[in-house]
Amino acid sequence: MNTSIATLGELKKSGYQSQSIKDELRTNLIEKLRKKEVVFEGMHGYSSTVLPELERAILSKHNINFLGLRGQGKTRMARLMINLLDEYIPYVSGSEINDDPLNPISAYAKEVIAKDGDNTPISWLHRSERFFEKLATPDVTVSDLIGDIDPIKAANLKLSYADERVLHFGMIPRANRCIFVINELPDLQARIQVSLFNILEEGDIQIRGFKLRMPLDLQFIFTANPEDYTNRGSIVTPLKDRIGSQILTHYPENIAIAKTITQQEANKKEERKIKIHVPAIAADLLEQIGFEARKSEYIDHKSGISSRMSITAFENLLSTVERRAIMNNENEATVRFSDLMGMIPSITGKVELVYEGEEEGSVFVAQKLIGEAAKTFFPKYFPKIEKLEKEEDVSPYGNILNWFFEEGNFQLLDECDEKTYHSELNKIEPLSDLINRYHPDLDKADVNFYKEFVLWSLVEFNKLSKERSLNGYSFNDPFLNYLKSQ
Repeated sequence: MNTSIATLGELKKSGYQSQSIKDELRTNLIEKLRKKEVVFEGMHGYSSTVLPELERAILSKHNINFLGLRGQGKTRMARLMINLLDEYIPYVSGSEINDDPLNPISAYAKEVIAKDGDNTPISWLHRSERFFEKLATPDVTVSDLIGDIDPIKAANLKLSYADERVLHFGMIPRANRCIFVINELPDLQARIQVSLFNILEEGDIQIRGFKLRMPLDLQFIFTANPEDYTNRGSIVTPLKDRIGSQILTHYPENIAIAKTITQQEANKKEERKIKIHVPAIAADLLEQIGFEARKSEYIDHKSGISSRMSITAFENLLSTVERRAIMNNENEATVRFSDLMGMIPSITGKVELVYEGEEEGSVFVAQKLIGEAAKTFFPKYFPKIEKLEKEEDVSPYGNILNWFFEEGNFQLLDECDEKTYHSELNKIEPLSDLINRYHPDLDKADVNFYKEFVLWSLVEFNKLSKERSLNGYSFNDPFLNYLKSQ
């Protein structure tokens, strides 16, 4: 559209045709679908579940409710819908509610057009300015959303309170011809939800006794967490009935999708001068922690495990490596298994614990999740560790365990440089033999991570013991530890 058009007359001559925002979204979606363009960029794992339902809702011109646990991309999908809007739309200059010049609904716009006719000045609204968002909290009022009488305006303009011009419009009227999102809808008090009935269905708004026939043109998007229905409130039935489509969101179904999401979000903040190598197995383990959390007996599953946990954990993982490299004046560094412990602050703040978890403590639970992820992954890379072995069985880990029995304590320091870390792990020759046997073509940069992964996994399967010292981790033969304690 030609945004240089400045008057109503010029707009009419251009042949511009008004359409509602729902028609606008529908028209542009159809065009993208025909061209087989990606409509919702970056929404991974939803291509065969959530996105088809969302596209059907847009084609049906419905108001939408995204229902799902935290960190499932509900708000992000709502924000991406602005890409389905026209780049610019015209509105009557000075209008508080973005009046369509060809279809004005406010008293202000009608008066201006009646007075100036085709000379009525118009302005242009970019699609980036057509997104409004409100977090529903118990203190939100009808005045905030719908509007109220403005006594100062009445006094300044010397108008009666019965005059429509004394009204101050709330967020919803000001979002006319825009996408309006209300996040966490169940948190909105029932009486406030009731005030939305007419707006959704009939287009009427009522302010302090004024009943205005203002057919607002809005695309409503609501988000809700199913847990909120019991903890804090609910969506009142008549309002729920007026929402055309309720779309259920979900967490990533596998590690590959989860890893793609984490990398996508974490890369947006990537500005590190240290070159950090992340073994693929390390990134997979990080994502497995989230899957372990969603089935842990210590965590409240109803509250969900946000994808933000993996994203912030990955950022902390890189920062753990970066900090060590800086302290050792190194320009390159590789993620170590023990670096996963640097993610604990990102885990503890993202999980809701049940009573048993509270008893154990959040740090214990985070460490437990990392351990469980290692146990789950280990059989995918190495032979299964048997709890009890027959005498005739030859364990692939026997030589490693014998090394610890003979050599005793083995320590890895948190802040040791790459060279020291490498040389320390090389002391355990049977460990190198194991890696060469089962992963002969392994990238050299990943070898040390695999070695440490074996050590931590042997601890998880109770074949070795591990102790935390002030500045590192010690690995020992559990039988020797028992003898020392006697």
